[in-house]
Amino acid sequence: MDGTYVLAIDVPETTIDVGALGRLEFTSGTYAYIGSAFGPGGFSRVTRHRELARGERDTRHWHVDYLLGHPETRLEAVYLFPDADRECELAATLPGQPVDAVGASDCRCPAHLTGPTASARLREATLEAGGVRADRHEQ
Repeated sequence: MDGTYVLAIDVPETTIDVGALGRLEFTSGTYAYIGSAFGPGGFSRVTRHRELARGERDTRHWHVDYLLGHPETRLEAVYLFPDADRECELAATLPGQPVDAVGASDCRCPAHLTGPTASARLREATLEAGGVRADRHEQ
């Protein structure tokens, strides 16, 4: 199955090396990473993100991998938008400020990572936009 997904990531105040973007400072809060799962594997990309967050993978392919692989961050929730290409729209409308250039190297958006915001606010906005909690949806 294909679509768009949102990763809710809890981040403490910290500095993280984000690949070619270098060291970025993060304020404490919940961040939303908005990703596309179209093409080979579809939402299996979410499984890969979860494995990296649990420390079961080391390879980092995307900007968000550096955030998920940091020992002080936590993947709080995953929301799916099955069969919907809404990556750029959600990056522009979910709460929080864009984290300059993170996750948006293949489009004209300022970023596909927003935050920080309160976890409950992100959950509410994502569900109101039509997202479904991944643990309540077959992948």
